[in-house]
Amino acid sequence: MTDYEVLIMLDPELAEDRQQEVVDRIRTQVVESGGIWEAHTPWGRRRLAYEIAHKNEGIYYLVTFSAAPEVLNEVSRLLKIDDAVLRHMAVRRVKGSSTSGPAPVVTAPAPVNVDTTEPTPIQEDE
Repeated sequence: MTDYEVLIMLDPELAEDRQQEVVDRIRTQVVESGGIWEAHTPWGRRRLAYEIAHKNEGIYYLVTFSAAPEVLNEVSRLLKIDDAVLRHMAVRRVKGSSTSGPAPVVTAPAPVNVDTTEPTPIQEDE
């Protein structure tokens, strides 16, 4: 079995119970196929860098499990055909990685100091 992480971006207009239904469907697929479900971590609502399906935000979940590669293929297939899922990305988890913790903190860039003083006028010699 291989360790996997799947980051799922859901439609921001989705109800909470429907979000949980998507995660539960993945869990059911993994467990019924002989995999080991480890965790799912809600990362919450995030602003997108560009619109996807006319949406400016997405709701993120990080799902971690161990399974055979065929199980990952089936999970990806299920996520592709679900209209609630805007995007998903599955990667093989590296031992000792710390991605499964809380969502990364998004910080705004530091403001640029701009000199707001008036420029000194150039004096002409007479």
